[in-house]
Amino acid sequence: MSEKQTINPWNYKPWWCQPWSIMLTGLTLISGSWLIFQLIWLTIFVAIPVLTWMGFFLLIWPKLMIESGVLEGKSNE
Repeated sequence: MSEKQTINPWNYKPWWCQPWSIMLTGLTLISGSWLIFQLIWLTIFVAIPVLTWMGFFLLIWPKLMIESGVLEGKSNE
């Protein structure tokens, strides 16, 4: 049996687009909104698009890249 190497889509992204930086940016925006304005409705208004953005890039995008096979032909450098 040949063992297929798992492709990590994060190897193809710059440092500022890694999971830790996405999480840090999103949580900073949401908590910063609360700390500055202390308005729950404004924090929720900020949190909805930020959490959507985080969910897409942390959960959906990596899965789509692996399933599409787009990264299989690229070298891992």
